[in-house]
Formats: sequence, C-alpha cells, structure tokens
Amino acid sequence: MEEQDKLIVFQEKGIRRLWHNDEWWYAVVDVIEVLTESPNPAVYWRVLKKRLLDEGADQTVTKCNGFKLKAIDGKMRLTDCANTEIIFRIIQSVPSPKAEPFKQWLAQVGYERVQEIENPELAAQRARSYYKDLGYSEAWIETRLKSVEIRDQLTDEWKNRGVKEGLEYAILTAEISRATFGLTPTEYKEVKGLQRENLRDHMTDIELIFTMLGEATTRNKAIDKDAKGFEQNKEAAIEGGRATGKARTAYEQESGQKVVSPSNFKGQITEAKKQKSIEAKQKPK
Repeated sequence: MEEQDKLIVFQEKGIRRLWHNDEWWYAVVDVIEVLTESPNPAVYWRVLKKRLLDEGADQTVTKCNGFKLKAIDGKMRLTDCANTEIIFRIIQSVPSPKAEPFKQWLAQVGYERVQEIENPELAAQRARSYYKDLGYSEAWIETRLKSVEIRDQLTDEWKNRGVKEGLEYAILTAEISRATFGLTPTEYKEVKGLQRENLRDHMTDIELIFTMLGEATTRNKAIDKDAKGFEQNKEAAIEGGRATGKARTAYEQESGQKVVSPSNFKGQITEAKKQKSIEAKQKPK
C-alpha cells in the first residue's frame, strides 16, 4: 500500500508505521500519545529518552531509527521509529493503564502481518471487515479495494523500474494527483478538512475511480516508454495524470458535476446519525 495507507488504529488513535527490513517500524511519538494522551508527545518522548539514558538504561530502549513520515501538516518529517521489540521496551517505561491492552494489540498486529505475507487474501478480507465495521457501503468497499490493487500494481512497476520507495513514490503520486485533479494530495486533504486521515478513505466512489484511472494510465505510460529511474517515471506520471485530467474535465462537462468533493467520510457518518436521530424523533410514539 501507499505510504499514507500505512496507518493503523488503536482505540481510535492513528499510529504511523512503515515496513522496513521485513518488519514494522512505528512512530514512537504516536505510541507515546496513545499511552499518555499527552498534549505534546514529542516533548514527553525527549524527556523520557533523556531520563532513561541518565538512569543507565539499555541503549536499545532509546536506539530508534529516523524515518521520514508524513506529519499533521502534510510534510515528510524525520521521525523516531522503533520496531516491535523496542516499542515493548518503551512501553515498560511509560506508566499507563493502556500499556497491557496496547501490548496485546501490538502482538496481534505482528501476527496478522505474518499471516498476510503467507496468504495475501487475508489482507483483503481484513480490510473489507474493517471498512464494513466503520459503516462504509459494500459498493464503496469494492471500489476502495480495487484502488488498492491498482496502486500496488503501480508501485511494483515503479520498484522494478528503479524508483525509490518513500519520497520518490510520494513525489510521483503528487504529480499524478496534480495533473488529474489540479491538487496535490496535501491540498486535496485541505479541501476535505483532513489532517492525518487517509485521503482515499474519504474519497467518493467517483473520486476513487479517477484516482485509479490516473495510476493505471501512469503504469501503462511507464511500460510503453520503458521508463527507467525517477526522472523518466516522473514524465510518465505527469503524462498519465494529464490524460486522466482530460477525462475528468470531459466527465464534469457532460455530467454538470465536479469530481473533487469537499465531503469526507466523517461528515457523512455525522450527517447519517443526524438523519437517523431526526427520523427517530418524527416516529409516532
């Protein structure tokens, strides 16, 4: 999945992570925020790290890798990340009633990842159940899972053609989005009023369809051009996005409706709850 999809939720709190050297690495400040509910988890982590070092703690507790992850402002920022073993050690140093359930959840996450590597269909099944539990429609779920498949095909192509994961993937994705919708993913999230949330989880069916079309067209362009490396694949991304942008414009002229929508799933759920409440009050007693 794309970078912004590598977000996992514990008790409604998002935790950023990335797959590195065949294991998950988690953003330490996100874990700290979940455990402590601190208004400034970055400061909490700096103080905790210093205290542990001053007390002569094993350096493996504080030896974290710095990876660039997307921050709340949409920018890629260097972030302390730890694998499961180090996270468990950090948890032991944080007094929190959530420590034990978090450890159990973390162990389950690791186990499920191993299962998914052995049987990729499980990943799709779990994603389907996850979206269904959140209240998404079956039609939307089918479109969303198809978009994941298309995205995976594109990133596999990029990888085979010498594009580096992380920043280069993000730049190419932004080029496709800009040419398709006239917005980068960061700008798109601003339109929808999102911060850390996954943009694609808040797209309408038609937005997802044009996102898929842009990525599928980009992949075809890369194959046709036999693009090698970042610069050539960037050209393919722009061309793929432009072709899809023309299709979007034609659709909007024909239908009289804009593809880009300011609505997001959170708002849809809120409105649905309001409507149910109104209907319940209107029922005769």
